Amino acid sequence: MEKYDLLPRQLLHEGTCTDQHFFTPKKAIDSDVLRCHTQEYLNNLKSLSITPKAQRKTGFPLSQELVDRELIIAQGTIDGCHYALENGIAMNIAGGTHHAYTDHGEAFCLLNDQAIATRYLQANGLAQKIVIIDLDVHQGNGTAAIFKDDDTVFTFSMHGKANYPFKKEISDLDIALETNTGDKDYLHTLKEVLPQLIQEQQPDFIFYLCGVDILASDKLGKLGCTIEGSKERDRFVLHTCKDFNIPVQCSMGGGYSPDIKVIIDAHANTYRLAQEIYF
Repeated sequence: MEKYDLLPRQLLHEGTCTDQHFFTPKKAIDSDVLRCHTQEYLNNLKSLSITPKAQRKTGFPLSQELVDRELIIAQGTIDGCHYALENGIAMNIAGGTHHAYTDHGEAFCLLNDQAIATRYLQANGLAQKIVIIDLDVHQGNGTAAIFKDDDTVFTFSMHGKANYPFKKEISDLDIALETNTGDKDYLHTLKEVLPQLIQEQQPDFIFYLCGVDILASDKLGKLGCTIEGSKERDRFVLHTCKDFNIPVQCSMGGGYSPDIKVIIDAHANTYRLAQEIYF
């Protein structure tokens, strides 16, 4: 999508970031991916032998470029975890591929970057208890399924009730919002829930999926939030993570408003706030 090119350019142009803030990851290695995804699925991805039916479920035709991109996104989130452990926060311009299951992809997601990074942290003794905060307008069905019945990972998804996926999985905490829910109710709900959740779970690390498809203008979303509401959402989440002194890795997730300027501004707000709150 165009936003992946325009967002870093905007951040550089306005001075929120400099070239030194950006890094280019390599591709994730098999052993890291296989903590979340099956060997058969990874083999089929890398050999481009996913069935046509399975490809249709992902939303686009399979290609080597696409597979490489997903592996790079996953490694970007892993690399970001190390930066977050040192500095409190890290961002992935892409990522948030929360519809990817253990053995298949869905809805523009092939490999689940934050799930892969979760298992990476645990396997390397960098974190034990992890909370995943998914505030994309779509439920994180793949993430919920991957960590089902796993007490070491708490999955929290607040999403549009009427949005895809129409058959939801069960997260540890799901909050399904009614169509056209606006800033006031959205933020009230989040502020009531999140601090208590973190206090109860006591995580070592947090993943935040900060999709901006909660905007009223979004083509694929059915909520009614404004850019200011989305910004206040990010401000609250990041302040909460910082107040609890828990490192957080952010993946951008969805954003499909017709005006690309709206998408870029909404995503850029997350970075502006990270700079303001942490640095």
